Amino acid sequence: MRDAVVVEAVRTPIGKGKPHGALAHVHPVELLAHTLRTLVERSGVDPELIDDVIGGTVDQVGEQAMNTTRYAALSAGLPESVPATTVDRQCGSSQQAVHFAAQGVISGAYDIAVACGVESMSRVPMWSNVPQGKDPFGPGIAARYPEGLVPQGISAELIAAKWSITREQMDAFAVSSHRRAAAAWDAGLFDAEVAPLEGVTRDECVRPDTNAEVLAGLRPAYHDPSFAERFPQIEWNVTAGNASPVNDGASAVLVMAGETAARLGLRPLARLHSFAVTGSDPLLMLTGVVPATEKVLRRAGLALDDIDLFEVNEAFSSVVLAWQQETGADLDKVNVHGGAIALGHPLGASGTRLTTTLVHAMRERGARYALQTMCEAGGLANAMILERV
Repeated sequence: MRDAVVVEAVRTPIGKGKPHGALAHVHPVELLAHTLRTLVERSGVDPELIDDVIGGTVDQVGEQAMNTTRYAALSAGLPESVPATTVDRQCGSSQQAVHFAAQGVISGAYDIAVACGVESMSRVPMWSNVPQGKDPFGPGIAARYPEGLVPQGISAELIAAKWSITREQMDAFAVSSHRRAAAAWDAGLFDAEVAPLEGVTRDECVRPDTNAEVLAGLRPAYHDPSFAERFPQIEWNVTAGNASPVNDGASAVLVMAGETAARLGLRPLARLHSFAVTGSDPLLMLTGVVPATEKVLRRAGLALDDIDLFEVNEAFSSVVLAWQQETGADLDKVNVHGGAIALGHPLGASGTRLTTTLVHAMRERGARYALQTMCEAGGLANAMILERV
C-alpha cells in the first residue's frame, strides 16, 4: 500500500484577531496565498504536479466565502488547472484537510496534494456566518436537546467542573504555554516553519513575562446568570488568560506519496501514519479528543507510551488537562513549543499550524511517533499519528 508523507510545512506568524492586529490589514485570501506560495518555493515542487489543494476555514462568509482556498491558490500563482476546495470541521478544519489529502494519496487518487487553512478573525469575526436572529441548528436539535446546547466557553467550564480542574491548574498550564512558546522563539525553533509576512516576523500573542499572579487577576470570561442557575457545579474559572485568543493566520503542508518524494529527491519530514475522527457529547462538546486519541492509537497498533510528542489544541486549558487526566499522557511531551493559548488559534488554520509545528519539532527532537488531536464545536475531534522517516 502507498504511504503519504509531509515534505514541507509552513505558516504565517499569528496576529491578534482584532482591528489593530498585526495582520488585520491582510485579506484572508492573501494570508493563505502567502503560505501556498512559500510552500512551493521552499519545496521546489513544480506546482503543475499538485493534484488538489484542500483548505480549512470555519466562518465561510464575507471575505472568507466563495471557496477561499481556490482563490488563494490562484493568487499564489498556482496554475489554473490546479483545483481547490474548502472544508469545515470547525476548529479541526485544516487537520481534516490533512486527513483528506493523505487519504487521497494513500488511495492513489492523488500523487501530490496540499492541505492548508486560514482564518482572519479580525476581518471575519466568529459567528459572522450566523445572522442575528437565525437558528443554525433547526427544530430536530431543539427536540433532541430540549434544554439547549451551550457556547464553547460554557463547555470549557463544565469540563473543568467534571474533572475537578482548578483555576490555579488552568492558569499554571497557560503560563507554561507562553514560556514554552517564548523559549522556542528565542532558540530559533520556529524559524524553519514561519514565513514572515509584510514585516510581521513573530507571533503577536506570546507573552513571555506572564505569570500566575497576573492571570489570577483576570475575571471569568463566560459568567452568565442563566447558565449559573442551570449548571450550579460551574465555578467560573475560565478566563481570557487560560483560553486561546482570537487570531489571524494561515498554514499549509505539502503531502505526497513516499515514492513521489523519492522520485523528486525530496526528504520527508514525517509519514502520516494513522487517522481517526469521532463524535462526542455536543453539550460538553470539547471532550472528543479523549476517544479520538484512543481510536487512533488502536488503529495504529500503538500504545500511549510509544508516542514521543503530542500536539493537543489549547482551545482552553481545561480541555488539555481533562485529556491528560483521562489518557495519562506526560505533559512534558505535550505542546513542547507552546500551544494555542500562547501562539494563537486562527480557527481554520489551526489544524495545519499544529501539524507544521509538530513535524518540525519531531525533526528537532528526534521523535519517532507523534500524535495530534483537536477538539471541535458540535462534539467532534480529529486525531492522527505521524512517524519519522
